[in-house]
Amino acid sequence: MYEAFFGLREKPFALTPNTGFLVQLAPYQACLNLLRVALGEGEGFIKVTGEVGTGKTLLCRALLNQLDDQRYQLAYLPNPGMSPIGLRQALARELHIEAIDELDSQALLDVLHRRLIELAAAGKSTVVLIDEAQALPTATLEALRLLTNLETEQAKLLQVVLFGQPELDATLERTEFRQLRQRITFSYRLRPLDVKDTTRYLSERLAVAGYRGEPLFGGAAVRGLVRGSGGIPRLINILAHKALMVAYGEGTRQVTARQVRRAQLDTEGAQPFLRRSQAWLGWSLAAVSLSLVAVVGAWPWLANWRELLP
Repeated sequence: MYEAFFGLREKPFALTPNTGFLVQLAPYQACLNLLRVALGEGEGFIKVTGEVGTGKTLLCRALLNQLDDQRYQLAYLPNPGMSPIGLRQALARELHIEAIDELDSQALLDVLHRRLIELAAAGKSTVVLIDEAQALPTATLEALRLLTNLETEQAKLLQVVLFGQPELDATLERTEFRQLRQRITFSYRLRPLDVKDTTRYLSERLAVAGYRGEPLFGGAAVRGLVRGSGGIPRLINILAHKALMVAYGEGTRQVTARQVRRAQLDTEGAQPFLRRSQAWLGWSLAAVSLSLVAVVGAWPWLANWRELLP
């Protein structure tokens, strides 16, 4: 509803992970660089973790777009909540293996092995990218580890990239996953965005959406977005979208900190950050109040002490 008002072709802060809106921020670029280097090594598991909404799915799709089809055979599994045989079937479909529904677990493993050898002979590295990997059941995670045992004398036949929430780290810390943990050759933890990152994030997404003009979000508004979202890109998108709606409704050409605050009050996912800021404000006010009480309470003593001075 506000696109025409601000001179935009499309919504700049939609929640769909559109790689056309990927901003090459330092944490994102560092992650993609590490993934490309790690895949070039040709061995082991690679793990990318981050809080909900930090951009893992977007990075996964960006990696899919960037990898050379001539060098890599890619398998993308976005829904990992499956049984071990379900995992093998999903991988077989991604590798274009037909007539798998009637195969038992061992037969399926055999055809996967043959297909991986074929791909390796053709000069292709097979890479499995698993999104939401924290949802992998225990048995399926172990089955995935066993799949990476498939190898030739020269190299592994399968590499796995896990994208998951911090719960994935907790799972891998368990004793029964110590073998898999030792095979994680590279890992990266996505951090929230700071004020500098967020300023660039907002301006570049607005530019992609067609905006040309003075910054729509002033310094105070950007700081409010970072505080109100904890620096999580998904929440930044939600708050920025709603703040633009408020600014449009009020007829203002630049978003203010007050409008960002209104957006935060209207966003359930931002409430934990709102409560933290309120708790900090309450603590600060209490500290000020205690200081005032201490000064007021000490006043009679100070007055008497002055009378004793020569």
